[in-house]
Amino acid sequence: MTGVPTLRTARLVLRQAVWADLEAVHRLMSDPRVMRYWSRPEHETLGETRHWLGFLIDQAEDSRDWLIETDGVVIGKAGAWALPEVGFLLAPAYWGQGLGFEAMTAVIAQLEAEFPALPALTAEVDPRNAASLRLLDRLGFHETHRAERTLLWRDEWCDSVYLARPRSG
Repeated sequence: MTGVPTLRTARLVLRQAVWADLEAVHRLMSDPRVMRYWSRPEHETLGETRHWLGFLIDQAEDSRDWLIETDGVVIGKAGAWALPEVGFLLAPAYWGQGLGFEAMTAVIAQLEAEFPALPALTAEVDPRNAASLRLLDRLGFHETHRAERTLLWRDEWCDSVYLARPRSG
């Protein structure tokens, strides 16, 4: 899928990924702090990131994912890998500044505008990821249920909290 619209906020540009982003995306995806609660551990090789970036560039019809930039630097990713589920990553140097909220507010508005029949957005979070749970709460997501041992992350079983956000207005 090409032609993902560029979104702009007060401090951010959210744009479609391109191959020139490989090194910047690898810095994110190879950082264990960024990937700690992701669906898989950090990338160990540039080849892993290249493979993942290919999916981000050639998005499926049910995907809308953006790279997050500030001052021309890629600092994260936000969007829907597969609608209606949304997710986000942010470099640790940018945590706690409201940038995740700013990015996801723009993403939610775009998804609701582009997919008017979508009744709700969903998210899945490791219950230990308190910062993401707080962010999703601020965005209007509410817990729908929990499940145990949903993901084997290295040699550790992780649980999941499932959340939903009904469409606005």
